[in-house]
Amino acid sequence: MIEHSEPHIVPKKTYYIVFATLMILLFVTVAMAFVPLGPFNIYVAMAIAITKAVLVVLYFMHVRYSNRLIWVAAGAGFVWLVILLAFTLADYSSRGWIKVPGK
Repeated sequence: MIEHSEPHIVPKKTYYIVFATLMILLFVTVAMAFVPLGPFNIYVAMAIAITKAVLVVLYFMHVRYSNRLIWVAAGAGFVWLVILLAFTLADYSSRGWIKVPGK
């Protein structure tokens, strides 16, 4: 039998802190768009985006206070995202190897 516990009550202060953090990261994202880092721009942008996504999943989707099965499902979603991005990157990076006739 599955036992259900009381739902975890998250204080409003936590939501306000997470929201403020997301807003700060938004401004950092916009500011970093104007900083020329060369090939490192994508890495900085992805690090900021991943940080924002993790905050949303943990707090606004209540994964932080859920049981371990929900953690496994959320982790599987991130693993699947990495797989899809890896295949997309592999396809994109191999496009230069294909020689188009007549060009």
